[in-house]
Amino acid sequence: MPAPTADLMAPQSQPVRPFTQPPSWHSLAQEERTVRRRRRMRSADLLVAAAWTSVAAAIALFFASGGAATSTGPSGIVTAAGIVAGLAATDLLLVMLVLVARVPLIDRTFGHDKALAAHRRIGKPALSLLLAHAVLLTLGYGLSDGANPLRETWQLLTANLDMTLAYLGLVLLIAVVVTSLVAVRKRLQYEIWHLVHLVSYAGVLVAVPHELSAGAVLASGTPERVFWIALYVLAFGAVLIHRFVTPLLTSAEHAFRVEGVEVIAADVVSIHLRGKHLERFGARGGQFAVFRFWTARTWWHAHPISFSSAPSRNRLRLTVRVLGGGTDRLTRLPTGAFVSVEGPYGVFSDRTRTAPYLTAITAGIGVTPVRALLEDSALEPGEATVLLRAGDDGATYLWDEVTGLVQAGGGKAWSMTGHRPRGVKTWMSAAAVEHQVTLRRIFPHLLDSDVYICGPQSWADLVAADCRKAGVPAYRIHLERFDS
Repeated sequence: MPAPTADLMAPQSQPVRPFTQPPSWHSLAQEERTVRRRRRMRSADLLVAAAWTSVAAAIALFFASGGAATSTGPSGIVTAAGIVAGLAATDLLLVMLVLVARVPLIDRTFGHDKALAAHRRIGKPALSLLLAHAVLLTLGYGLSDGANPLRETWQLLTANLDMTLAYLGLVLLIAVVVTSLVAVRKRLQYEIWHLVHLVSYAGVLVAVPHELSAGAVLASGTPERVFWIALYVLAFGAVLIHRFVTPLLTSAEHAFRVEGVEVIAADVVSIHLRGKHLERFGARGGQFAVFRFWTARTWWHAHPISFSSAPSRNRLRLTVRVLGGGTDRLTRLPTGAFVSVEGPYGVFSDRTRTAPYLTAITAGIGVTPVRALLEDSALEPGEATVLLRAGDDGATYLWDEVTGLVQAGGGKAWSMTGHRPRGVKTWMSAAAVEHQVTLRRIFPHLLDSDVYICGPQSWADLVAADCRKAGVPAYRIHLERFDS
């Protein structure tokens, strides 16, 4: 049974105890957190600047090498515009590859979910520029040759193998963007969607030959050729190292095996893993990794799963809710099954803290990273306040463990059960809304807290919006989604 938690519907009793550590300790801890945040912000600024600088450099090199001189007359201007669109699009596609390469510096700076969000935002502009590249070059060459667009398109498509591959790459990238649309992705199995996105690597690669052979933009011995070869090596090198080589080495070093599967609830299990030298694994409570369980029924499906306890020297625990066929198969993993891993990833840990207090709001299986975060944090009395949210008493996964950790540290644990009221856009239960429960009542130190939120996406977005409305700065709201 879950340990007792405070009842939100009853009048609030004793306030959360204040800090007991000396002011000097508090000042030093806060100063260290401030320094860490400033370093992250500087890294973020430099990475964003580097991405946009690469696009500007690609265009500048074109004009500096004589591109401006050829941009005369209607056909020259249209052709030059098409070349510029293609250069910008290709650069953005390579930036997109780096964003999904799971580079540690990017992950530590932005978080895995924000890197993926940036990847998705860049996708549509990049595709638009690629389409503009194809259309403008067709029109420009057509104006020069006196051919209509359809005839010019056919001539380009059949000119040589390099151009045929370029058109194939465009089709592949269109397929990737289409499958990324929310309405389409919901109808696709994860494995099919992921396979289509792996094709995007091929889509970028098959366009390389026409870039090197068509025209003189990337002629041999030019600075542009060196620049683009360096960008391709950087992007695909990052993917190769961080998505293939590093996971292989990590899996070999730690040799994870399934130690057992423990039933937590009707639709929730904890998977206990045993490994070697986990002190070198680098995982922190609150982070996640991508696991692949090598059995006949599960080897083809990678699962992004957060740790449900702070990793020890040789053990790791994952807690999973059954949400489909893929996760259902995890409930029957045999003891001793080999497990490969990519990660750990994410900034949902105490490394991103900037404030003296810690607030956590969790729902459903989202309790798992919060539970690990609390275990892995050096909390002073009264420092942590946690709200555990569930639709009913059957969804109180690991509540006893979370409550025990919070109360052992002198913090406060609240519980809120019950479904949301119909017709009201809220993350709280109908009873809480009726009793006019507010964030400030639950968390007296809310404005001096880092807020960690984990739960279903739409629910978590409502919590984050409520926190911002209450005055919590955006950089103190930590909400990470474990997309792969």
